[in-house]
Amino acid sequence: MKKLATTALLSLAASPAFAASGPFLSLHNTNFIVLLAFIVFVGILFYFKVPAMVGGLLDKRAETIRAELEEAKALREEAQTLLASYERKQREVQAQAERIVESARDEAVKAAEQAKADIKASVVRRLAAAEDQIASAEAAAIREIRDRAVNVAVGAARDLLAAQMTATEANKLIDDSIATVEARLH
Repeated sequence: MKKLATTALLSLAASPAFAASGPFLSLHNTNFIVLLAFIVFVGILFYFKVPAMVGGLLDKRAETIRAELEEAKALREEAQTLLASYERKQREVQAQAERIVESARDEAVKAAEQAKADIKASVVRRLAAAEDQIASAEAAAIREIRDRAVNVAVGAARDLLAAQMTATEANKLIDDSIATVEARLH
């Protein structure tokens, strides 16, 4: 801490204001020497055309920046054009997608209606087929009942005739039947 305080005190004591003593236009005056050095330095800069080179470099840099800005503007305009194009295409695709969805809905409704009509027609056909099968089964049942009734009647008549008929009457009936068949065949 002591060293720091000593260093600060000495640096304040050796300030440039204390170094400049005597008349201003003397070589012993540091301010005058610094002024002369500065003027010589600026003169050397002008002699080697440093300000023109710096100006040229700045102009060149300004042109480069201007060209980059113009290129950036052109790129921005191109990007905006592309963006507008893509947005337009997106709207067109969206509209097309909506048309496709609407068309699909219409086709689905039509397909559902057609399916309902097909189902109704199928039900009608199946009902008609079932009614035909029922009628056929009914007719077959009626035929079977008639056949059984005829068989039962014939069997009952045979049994009745067999019980009431004698052998002579049976022979007489056989002969009459043969005669009837001969008469009809000739």
